[in-house]
Formats: sequence, C-alpha cells, structure tokens
Amino acid sequence: MDFNEIRQLIDIINGSDLQEVIIEESEFKIILRRSSATGTLQQVPVTAPPALQALPLASYAPPPAVKSEPVTDLIESRSPIVGTFYQSSSPDSPPFVAINDTVKKGDVLCIIEAMKLMNEIEAEVSGTIVEILVENGQAIEYDQPLFRIKP
Repeated sequence: MDFNEIRQLIDIINGSDLQEVIIEESEFKIILRRSSATGTLQQVPVTAPPALQALPLASYAPPPAVKSEPVTDLIESRSPIVGTFYQSSSPDSPPFVAINDTVKKGDVLCIIEAMKLMNEIEAEVSGTIVEILVENGQAIEYDQPLFRIKP
C-alpha cells in the first residue's frame, strides 16, 4: 500500500460515518479509528514497513504536484463499470485496438467482464488510439481512464 492509497482511505473515512477501519495486506496492517471527541481520525499502532511507521497520521501530506502541460486535444475513454479489462474477445484473438489504430464512433475498444457478463466498450468518438492505460486482465474501477483518443 502506497502513500496515495493511504491518503485516499483517510479522505474516504473522513467523509463517512465509519468509526474504525482495519486494513491488512500481507505484512502491512493499518488501523484508522475516529476519535470520539473531535470526530477526526487518530493513528493507532501500525504494523508496516519502518518508513511508514515513522510518520504519525496527521503528518501525511500529499506530495508536491508535478506541473505539466494539460493535454487538451485527447479524449479519455473511461470505464462505465467496475470489472476486469480484456483487450480481445478470447485469449487467442487479436486485440480490438492497438496504439495508432484509427477507430470510428461505435467501434469496440475492449471488453469489461463484470459479474460473469462480458460488456463491450465502444468508442465514443472517432479518432486515433494514442494510449492504452490499462493492462489485459487488470481489475478496473468505475470511471477509470482506459484509452486516450486523438479526435
């Protein structure tokens, strides 16, 4: 678990009614507990790599943002559902699209498996595939960017 994931957990818990969350991942364990007096999260003993144990919960701050030029001419194709990303209809079939392929609105870009259903994800715009942002077989979240398309 990295710093950004821990920061996201803190934000999610602060925005909810949860009083305590315990997360264990292999040798890593973190307990986030809401203080009853203030309603804010407090740190409790953590079993984690030494680099994470040294910082109290209140001292976590996001890393400085890297300034970059926004890419305004690219359209992101995002996942409409949570599931598993597949580039082709079967393991021995070629991918639906590859980088530098030209697609038309409505062309199938990939399949997302959700609850044993295969959902075809179609291009929302015509253009050229510039970037594929996920790996075949990767679990994906709702609204996660999958492709960048240059219209």
